[in-house]
Amino acid sequence: MSPADRRELRTTFDAVAERYDEIRPHYPSALVAELVELAEIGPASRILEIGCGTGQLTVPLATTGADITAVELGAGLAAVAERNLAEFPHARVVRGAFEDVALPDTAFDLVVAATSFHWIDEAVRLAKPARILRAGGRLAVVDTHHVSAGGTAAFFADAQRCYEAWDPDTPRDLPATRISDIPVDRPDLAAPQFTGAQLRRHVEDVTYKTDAYVRLLLTYSGHLALADHLREGLLGCLATLIDGRYGGAVTKQYLFELRVAQRR
Repeated sequence: MSPADRRELRTTFDAVAERYDEIRPHYPSALVAELVELAEIGPASRILEIGCGTGQLTVPLATTGADITAVELGAGLAAVAERNLAEFPHARVVRGAFEDVALPDTAFDLVVAATSFHWIDEAVRLAKPARILRAGGRLAVVDTHHVSAGGTAAFFADAQRCYEAWDPDTPRDLPATRISDIPVDRPDLAAPQFTGAQLRRHVEDVTYKTDAYVRLLLTYSGHLALADHLREGLLGCLATLIDGRYGGAVTKQYLFELRVAQRR
């Protein structure tokens, strides 16, 4: 994906902020607990969150009493995050792109990005967290993967035909994704300033009725970016498939990954 495409796509979520808050899966409590432990988070901690969205990770982190600065590009998403964080006076939302927001050097104990790290410009993605972290501070990245070979696997195989018919960018005969297909070793935290990266994985199944599944898809950038007639055709095809063959509900399997590295 080119930098221009990335910048354009990452703005699509803002138009569906309330839906995003309602339907996107929350991060597993065990993953949050591991983040708190690995990053040694407590009431004295200073946290910078990149792309907080509506606060799905910010809120559980705020319960630790840590001081949190959450940066969010979208005004709509930021407004929902501010509402969700209203009871935490030590957590604040700063509106703007992480690349552009002025942040002090060596000011934070933790920089965390939950399902947002891949949207940041590569030139800034590791360099800026390294600059604003204190020595010994942590950089944490949370990623969410759809495991199409899990959950209602037969549905996702059938759904491929809908995508091939309505999404011109869909590869033909795309194989199902298994957990074993998602590499453990990735260069996302590989930089001279960081060391000792640790990985934690959590798998969760979430069942959606037809309407809820369609609402979920309407929070993904690829679906939102489709031309209206293509998006309507795709969603109609998928809804008919779920209602006709799968009894009105399907289960989606998620792999949540937490990576934590230390600032040298």
